[in-house]
Formats: sequence, structure tokens, C-alpha cells
Amino acid sequence: MSVTPPEVTPAERAGLRFSLRRRVTMLAALCVAGAVALVSVAAFVTVQTSLYQQLDDNLSQRAGNALDDRSMARSPGGNFPTAFLALSDIQFALIDANGTSYGDVGQYKPPVGQQERAVAAGVDGRSLRTDQATDTRVLAMRYDRGLALVVAQPLGPTRTALGKLSLVLVLVGGAGIIFATLAGTAVARAGLRPVQHLTQATERVARTGDLRPIPVSGDDELARLTHSFNSMLDALSESRARQRQLVADAGHELRTPLTSLRTNMELLLAAQAPGSPGLSEEDRSEINTDVRAQLDELTQLIGDLVELAKEDAPRAEFEHVELVDVVERALDRARRRAGDVRFDVALQPWSLIGDSSALERAVLNLLDNAVKFSPAGSVVRVGLRPAGDGSALLEVADSGPGVEEADAPRIFDRFYRSSEARTLPGSGLGLAIVQQAAQRHGGAIYVGTAPGGGALFTMRLPGRPG
Repeated sequence: MSVTPPEVTPAERAGLRFSLRRRVTMLAALCVAGAVALVSVAAFVTVQTSLYQQLDDNLSQRAGNALDDRSMARSPGGNFPTAFLALSDIQFALIDANGTSYGDVGQYKPPVGQQERAVAAGVDGRSLRTDQATDTRVLAMRYDRGLALVVAQPLGPTRTALGKLSLVLVLVGGAGIIFATLAGTAVARAGLRPVQHLTQATERVARTGDLRPIPVSGDDELARLTHSFNSMLDALSESRARQRQLVADAGHELRTPLTSLRTNMELLLAAQAPGSPGLSEEDRSEINTDVRAQLDELTQLIGDLVELAKEDAPRAEFEHVELVDVVERALDRARRRAGDVRFDVALQPWSLIGDSSALERAVLNLLDNAVKFSPAGSVVRVGLRPAGDGSALLEVADSGPGVEEADAPRIFDRFYRSSEARTLPGSGLGLAIVQQAAQRHGGAIYVGTAPGGGALFTMRLPGRPG
């Protein structure tokens, strides 16, 4: 059976056409092209302005020299100013107010227009313009009363030089853009190789669930990104291992009460079968008591498992919490099931930012644990006081046998139960829940020996005096 591949959307096609590497290459080429264009335009305008200015300055200087030198030279055609000999390589003429050339001077006649005639008539002192018809730069300066000296120089050589300059700028700019494109491609290929490896690693994780870390090389931003991704993989791997361990431990702990519950239920069902011997009222009452105890044990175990599973769930929104109120609510609940055990309470105000329900559950677990190990008629001491280092100490001391030195390192492990606790009801998860709540709030939990004997549990929580 053939499988039709999913249709690629236009956005996906655009993403395929413009990969990150291609976008980096295009960005480098566009930046260089923009820079080259700006530099080329600035260079061309600067050179053009300089050449035209030099041309105008040259015309003004030569015309000024001719005006300053009034010595005369003889020729077969008559006398003429000696300074006109220096103008023989450009167009020049002496004109009157009507635009008529005065005397036979200048081999190449310049164009004469209204502005030059106005200078000759004395209306203007000088004029400078570009004659579009002949593509010539024309300068007119007053020579004498009723006369003007007109000098002109063609712009063709200047425009030719500017044309060659523009060609050179285009060729150099094009070569720079091509080089920038090639360099951008090489840099993008080398610089984005770690991103490609990271992409392949994420695809591998999504495809296979393999959480092995990615090899890291270098110390740049991409290497830091890879380190961060490896840290995330480590956290996922640790979370997966904890989940597997929790499921395995939960399966092991659930097996015993379920087996016992099944055995009792089979006995009850067998006693109700026709022809089978019946159960005495005493046996039936004992089985019912066992069934209720096993159901309570299962209920507590499942509740504790749900509480521990919240460790990997998104955190509840923290709020301002008055720890004294939390402890008093937990005490109210603990007193209802404490029997003859009394509580000696000394609480000082303390507030923090946290999850009040999680803290109340943790405090209640400590109180229930203390009641369970304390004999009837004894006292459980509960204290809350500042530690003087920005944290508070919540202390719960029971009157029981205390914690053996061999049990202390593992007492907060999930499902761990000391030899004294194995004969008592419980799931072995209560202290693990306490440790989880303390760590979620930036604190810690310790176990020691109370001054009058018994176990002393101390929870350290950050915050400030209330």
C-alpha cells in the first residue's frame, strides 16, 4: 500500500527555499552591496565635484591672469594683449555688448549667450555656466568698458574620465559583492555547522528518544547553546529515570496490599458459594477489617504517588505564604487523628513565597510521622523560629525510639521504611514528599536526635520574619 506524502504548505516551501544558511549569505551580500553602493556613489560624486571645481578654478585663474597682464604684442593683423598667448590652447574671445568678437583674438571661438553679453554691457561682473549645445564650460569676466573676456573649455575629457571611473567602481563593486557572497557562504556553512548538529540531535531525540548528550566543541554562543541543550537532555534523562524508578517502586509496593486484598475477597466469595463451608462472624469481621485497612493503605499510597508525581509537573503559581498559618492548619488536621498524643507548639511569625498546599502537606506528614512513633500520652514538640541567616527552622520532635544511624542516610528515600516502621501503617512516601516540598521552596530537611530522645526533623525554609 502506497502512502501519500503530506502536502508541503507555501510557508514550508518558503522555509525550504530560504534556509538559515542562505539567509546569512544573502544578508552578507546585501550588506556588502549596500556598503559598496554608498562608497561608490560617494566617491563618484566627490571626484565629479572635484574635477568640475578644478576646471572652473583653472578657467578663473587663466582669465584672471589675462586681465591682470595688459602688455601688448605686435602681429601682422595688429596689436593684441600678450596675456592672450597663454590662452591659445582653450577657447577665448573678447566680445562687446552685442556679442560681437572684438579684434582677431582666439583661434577657437567660445559660445556666446545672454549672460556673456550682460557682462560685456557691465550689468554683471562675471558669469559661469555650462553651454548644453556645445557641452562646454563658459566663463565671462569684464575686460574693459563695453568689453568682456570669454573663456571656455569642453567638458568631454572630464566626462570621459568620470565614465572610466564609474566603470571601475562598478567592476570593483561587483567583484566585492561576489567575494562577499562567497565569503558569506563559507562563513555560514562553518558557523552554522553546530546548529546543524544540534538540529540533527533534536531530530534524533524526537525520533528515537535517545537522550545521549551532544559533543561540544569551542566556547562561543553556539557551544553555550549546545551545553544548555545537553543540560536539558540530562534533566529529561534524570526525570525519566525517576519516573521509571517510581513506577517500579510503586508496582512493588502495590503488589502486597493488592495480593492480600485479592486473597480476602476470594475467601469471602468462596464462603458464599453453594455447598462451601461458611465463615464465622468473627472470621468475617476480621476479613472485613483487613479489607478496610488494605483499602485505606491503597488510598494513602495512591495519594502519595500522585503527590510525588507533581515533582515533574509544572509548578503551581507561588504566592505569599504565612508559615504560621500553614503549620496551624496542619496541626488542626493532625490533632483529629492523634489520639492521646499532645502537641507542644511554639511558633514565631515567618513568611515566604511558595505553595501553601504543598507546605501544609509536608508539615502534616511530619506531624503524622511524629504521632505514629510516639507512645500514647506523650508529647510532640513543634517549633518555628528564625535561624538568623535569612531562613527559618521548623522543628518537629517526637517521643519515640528515634532514628537509627544506619537508617538516617536513606530515611527520605521513596518507599524506604526502617525496621521499626515496617510493622506500622504507612506507604514509605511521606518523608520523600516532605523533602520534595522543602527542595521546591529552596530549603532542606534534616533528621537528628531530639534533646529528650526521639527523632528530631528540621525543615529549613528561606523567607523573612512575618
